[in-house]
Amino acid sequence: MDLAIAPLPGGFGARVETDLARTTGSAAARALTDALHRHRVLVLPDQHLSHADLLAAGFLFGAVDTATDRRYTVPGFPGLTVVSNIHENGTPIGIYDGDQEEEWHADNSFKPQLTAATLLYSVITPGKGGETRFADATRAYADLPTGLRARVDGLSAVHSIQHLTTQQANAADGRSSTQAGTLAQLPEVTHPLAPVHPATGARALLLGSMVIPRVEGLPETEGRMLLADLLTHTTDADYLYTHRWEPGDLVVWDNRAVLHTASPCDSSRHPRLLYRAAVR
Repeated sequence: MDLAIAPLPGGFGARVETDLARTTGSAAARALTDALHRHRVLVLPDQHLSHADLLAAGFLFGAVDTATDRRYTVPGFPGLTVVSNIHENGTPIGIYDGDQEEEWHADNSFKPQLTAATLLYSVITPGKGGETRFADATRAYADLPTGLRARVDGLSAVHSIQHLTTQQANAADGRSSTQAGTLAQLPEVTHPLAPVHPATGARALLLGSMVIPRVEGLPETEGRMLLADLLTHTTDADYLYTHRWEPGDLVVWDNRAVLHTASPCDSSRHPRLLYRAAVR
C-alpha cells in the first residue's frame, strides 16, 4: 500500500494523508507501521473516527492494551481512554492533571512491558494551549558524547506509578490522575536508560520527569543529576516537534522512540477532549 507521506520539518515526524476509517488489511498495517518506525511520529489530519474506528486503527499497529484505568475508559470500548480537561459536577471526565500539566514521559513506562505505540485523537480542540510536544529521544541518544553514551548503555532506572502520583500531586495542588486509580498499585519496574528498539535496532533515551525515583547502582544525588542532564538534553529545541491540535487530528507516535508532554491549557476557557489507544 502506498501512503502519501510528507516529512515534518525538524528531523522527525511525518504527515500522512489517508482515511483511517477506510484503511484496513495487512498491507495497510505494514505500511503504517513501517512509516511509524521510520518517522517516529505520524500526523493524520481530517479524520472522522467513531470509537470503533479508533480501536480498529489501533489494531493496525498491534494489539490494543485493555489494561487501562477503568475510571477513564470509554464504556463499551476496552482500550479507549478519555483525555480531557472538561469537568462534570466538579470531576474531570478524563485524565487531567491540572491546567499547568507538563510531564515528559513515555506512556506506561511504569508497566513491565513498554507501550509500543500510542494513538491520540482530537475531538474538542482548545483555542489556546493544550499542545502536545514530542522529543526525539532516538536522535538525542545518538548525539550524546561517546563516553556518556557508553555509560548510559550500562544503566537502568526504576519506574514507579507511586512516585508518579506523588510528583503529580506536588506539582498540581494535590491533583493526580493516577492517584486511587485501578493501576495505582502496580509494583515498581526497571527499564534500561536507553533500551534497544526491537524493530529498528536503534537506542532511545527512556526518561520521565516524574516517574523515575532512582537510577539503579548510582547514589541518589548522582542519579538525579544524570537524569536531569539527560532530560534537558533530550528536550532541547533541536529535538522537539510541537503539535497544535485541530479537530479530527489523529497523532500516532512510537512510544519506544520519543518522549512527549502536554502543554498548559486554561480549562475554564479552552476545553479539550481527546481519545487515546495504547498498543502493546
